[in-house]
Amino acid sequence: MNQPTVDDSSDVKSAASIHLEQPGLKAASPNEHGYQDDSPRNPRNWPHWKKNVQIVMVAFHSMMSTFTAAGIIPAFDTFAEEYHVSVEAASYLTSFQILALGISPLFWRPISNVYGRYPVLLFSVLGSMVCNIGGARCTSYGAQMATRVLTAILISPPSGIGSGVVNDLCEPEKRGQKIGWWTLMIVVGTPGGPFFMGFVTKHIGFQWIFWIFAIINFCQLLAYLALGDETIYNPSHERKVPGRLGKMIPVRISENNLRLRDFVAPLSLVKYPRVLIPVLAHSIFFCYGNIVLIVEMPISSGKKFHFDPQQIGLQFIAIIIGCALGEQVSGPLSDWSLKRFRKSRGYSYPADRLWLFYVAFSTFLTGLLVWGFQLQKAKTWNVTPCVGAAIASFGNQIQTTILTTFAVESKKERATDIGVLMSLGRHVYGFIGPFYFPAMFANLGFGGAAGLMVGIVAGVCFLPVMAVQFVASRADARD
Repeated sequence: MNQPTVDDSSDVKSAASIHLEQPGLKAASPNEHGYQDDSPRNPRNWPHWKKNVQIVMVAFHSMMSTFTAAGIIPAFDTFAEEYHVSVEAASYLTSFQILALGISPLFWRPISNVYGRYPVLLFSVLGSMVCNIGGARCTSYGAQMATRVLTAILISPPSGIGSGVVNDLCEPEKRGQKIGWWTLMIVVGTPGGPFFMGFVTKHIGFQWIFWIFAIINFCQLLAYLALGDETIYNPSHERKVPGRLGKMIPVRISENNLRLRDFVAPLSLVKYPRVLIPVLAHSIFFCYGNIVLIVEMPISSGKKFHFDPQQIGLQFIAIIIGCALGEQVSGPLSDWSLKRFRKSRGYSYPADRLWLFYVAFSTFLTGLLVWGFQLQKAKTWNVTPCVGAAIASFGNQIQTTILTTFAVESKKERATDIGVLMSLGRHVYGFIGPFYFPAMFANLGFGGAAGLMVGIVAGVCFLPVMAVQFVASRADARD
């Protein structure tokens, strides 16, 4: 059972070493052995600035996965005309990227655990850059679909392994904040892509969407070469070649060999309610608190108010603001609340973080209903649907950080697997959504659809999370 985190200001390292998960489970990466030595290659010995730089680079890399997938949304009409397909078919260019982003981390996780995360991240941005250059040169729908799916597969690694990077580099009292950096970038990439690329589509052409993606990937490659390093440490498998060249060469850093079962190992976590319920709740909540707002924006604003790509892109500002404000509350306030629990009763539990989930649900409920009903009755554009979208995004960002952090702390030794499972659930459920969203809005209207989505989240997310908090708190208190 989970052990409480004890407040011990006199010995921060000992407090950080107290596990918040069930003992006896096999580690997902060598770092979880907690090697204590003076080697400069041990991430535990790195200065704070270097740890933060690795987290920021991985977080930005994660953002590029959703930024790239959603960035083409303002160009759907242009794609339909250019490739002689329907707008619905053009939207599949994003839908299939969402699916690939969810499944691909299952492939990258075991490779990074055996050969290191750093070479995988380098290959990821290099391969994505090549595919985006290809996207700029495509002249057919099929070719563009191929480049988009390949890009999603190649850019996806940090969407899953990012939680492992944060876990390896952070002490427990900062974990909520640093996981918040990672989750914020994933979430904000979804509205950020279409916001910026709306201007690009209107003023310089849709091909420049892909050229800009490629330029960003190249800048990421330079940043990794200059500042990146391997965050998995195993002293028995240190690299032989020193310097930057040595970091770029994949070498075995684990005693384990790659096995087929390693590629589906994260799925074994579904037997733990403290992981399964947060994953399911997050996936459904994210779909209705983020993806539906993003994917339906060209219809809800573009067709209804006859907006051009730039005007459609501007609607995403509300979602970006909501996400940014939500992260200012979720990570720091979650870490602060745990410190207060430790101060008042001498210890804290991972389930103590879940109190903020109720704030997330209440703001999501309010925001989505405002968005739906105000949009339905609007005859001309007004700001109220955007305000509703911002409030819903505020709640969505809080739940993303809180549920991810709770799951990671409940099974800390499998932090990377949890990140992969979160990504799988989020993207697979999000992939399904665009296939029924049009029919749902056509039959129920924006207001009725918003009410239905709130009801689903209440029944499938709110009640199970409340139950797991109650059960986990009681179980931890007995231990």
